[in-house]
Amino acid sequence: MLSRDDFRAVMRQVPAAVAVVTVEVNSQRAGLTVASLVSLSLEPPLVGFAIRRDAALHELLRESKELAISVLAADQEHLAQHFARGVPPIALWERIPLRDSEAPGPPQLAGGAAWLRGRVEQEHPTGDHTFFVAVVETAEPGSARPLVFHDQAYGAL
Repeated sequence: MLSRDDFRAVMRQVPAAVAVVTVEVNSQRAGLTVASLVSLSLEPPLVGFAIRRDAALHELLRESKELAISVLAADQEHLAQHFARGVPPIALWERIPLRDSEAPGPPQLAGGAAWLRGRVEQEHPTGDHTFFVAVVETAEPGSARPLVFHDQAYGAL
């Protein structure tokens, strides 16, 4: 039987894009770093990502009517770490540069490699995570190189 450590050692060798998924529910914003964002379909445009069931964002995603995804740029490791830590909500957004902070809906982080907006279409229990499938309603590429996670470290392609 495959051990957890052996599986983890192999999967560490697969580079993954780093993104921050955000929602806004009852005027409360929340965000979480993910390294599981994948493109699933062009017609309709779908992406997927996994969230641990015990993460604060998990239930908020189920309540939210829309979500935003900011694909982080190579120089945004500090944001990846910030949104991965579970910062208390009152401090989560302090000194975080946002794109068009007056726009309605979940916030998007400034300076990223790309941005998506959409809504959760499906969810699938997968081990200790839920795999969320989101229909993409808007997508904008940036000009920055993306941040990736590989072998337990952040880097650039």
